[in-house]
Amino acid sequence: MRILVAYATRHGATAGIAERIAAVLTETGRPAEARPVEDVTNVEGYNAVILGGAAYMLHWLKPAVKFARRHRAALAGRPVWLFSSGPLGTDLVDKDGQDVLQSTRPKEFDELTELLHPRGEQVFFGAYDPEAEPVGLGERLVRHMPAAQDALPAGDFRDWDAIEAWARGIAESLGTHGRQPE
Repeated sequence: MRILVAYATRHGATAGIAERIAAVLTETGRPAEARPVEDVTNVEGYNAVILGGAAYMLHWLKPAVKFARRHRAALAGRPVWLFSSGPLGTDLVDKDGQDVLQSTRPKEFDELTELLHPRGEQVFFGAYDPEAEPVGLGERLVRHMPAAQDALPAGDFRDWDAIEAWARGIAESLGTHGRQPE
């Protein structure tokens, strides 16, 4: 069994999550590799795919969405999971009393759930380094707005225990359900 953990990242936090997921799967005896979506031309050599992307303002990065759409036929024939990274901080509940990990679910997940029928999805906390070089026009504009900068908590908020537990759950699922021939 070979597993692909494909990801779209802007500053590397999502890549780190993908790499940790791949490492945990490999440790459980299910070889996995983490690769940027831009480097994956097809998914035919994989028995399962985990697709992740960073989310900004409740939207998944476009390369991850394009990857899902482009490979939808091939992905339909194998187990798929989706993950997103993005919310910052340590608050588990937002100002309206909503679970932060649910309320920051990317808007594209509704379409992708219909398209891919994933076995599961998960939102993880992300990371923000205000010293990192801005990527894209939106980030450049935010850099010039002091109030916006103060609104984003800086730091690495990724919950490695939660990420590893989710990966182990996928490994268990693959060990007991729908294993495809190698």
